[in-house]
Amino acid sequence: MTVTRFAPSPNGPLHLGHAFSAIVAHDRASADGGEFLLRIEDIDGARSRAELADDFRADLAWLGLTYREVTPQSQRIPTYHAAADTLRDMGLLYPCTCTRAEVAAAAVASGPDGPIYPGTCLRRGPQPGVDAAWRLDMKNAIRLAGALEWTDERRGVQTAQPELFGDVVLWRKDAPASYHLAATLDDAADGVTHVTRGMDLFLSTHIHRLLQHLLGLPVPVWHHHPVLTGPDGRKLAKRRDAPALAERRRAGEDGQALAADLRAALFATGISLSDTINQQS
Repeated sequence: MTVTRFAPSPNGPLHLGHAFSAIVAHDRASADGGEFLLRIEDIDGARSRAELADDFRADLAWLGLTYREVTPQSQRIPTYHAAADTLRDMGLLYPCTCTRAEVAAAAVASGPDGPIYPGTCLRRGPQPGVDAAWRLDMKNAIRLAGALEWTDERRGVQTAQPELFGDVVLWRKDAPASYHLAATLDDAADGVTHVTRGMDLFLSTHIHRLLQHLLGLPVPVWHHHPVLTGPDGRKLAKRRDAPALAERRRAGEDGQALAADLRAALFATGISLSDTINQQS
């Protein structure tokens, strides 16, 4: 059975980009008589707001999407701890006390997540009594895993290239786990067979495929869909005040009609929904 999921973070309202992503995941599962899950990713410290999660549920219902809600991330923290301990016992995690400014100043290259960490703390060893993030020793992880592949429904078989990210942080100072670790573990625990998400997260899959191998997790199929853009051509984002679904819903707009427009635009273009965004924003 096909199982997909929509996994928003309650640190800002949902917008049309989220609606599109949820519709893609919902319809991908429905096409195979499968199941569409809602997972609230609420481990972003004080930025996570419970009332926004309630809005998310109302927004999905307004769009006409049926779902089964699974355990939120805030109740999965012991699982993240256990996975980090496993990687630490394998000799694949090391503590890092560098600030973002220090990383940026020392980096000699950039990757999908920003400046590639130069390995400062790997060379100098632990610093007792200092709060630390925990990074993946990428060179050793790749040596242990060997060559890996993963499949995207739109782009076919891919060779995993996690080295693009360098030594990524898997355990943060300000949250229990990084997106890479938490999402990978959650998808496995929830039985997700098809990970649907925007093309902006395509490269993250290289890391997730490596973590699946290291932690002995099942390997799903991925479906990376086009990303909605606004009138300026940039991806819609909470931080740029993209129009909120909740505002449209409370104003009496027809959510199912909006969902139908998004579906029609996707099938018509297969790439961009900018015209729909311009008309409805």
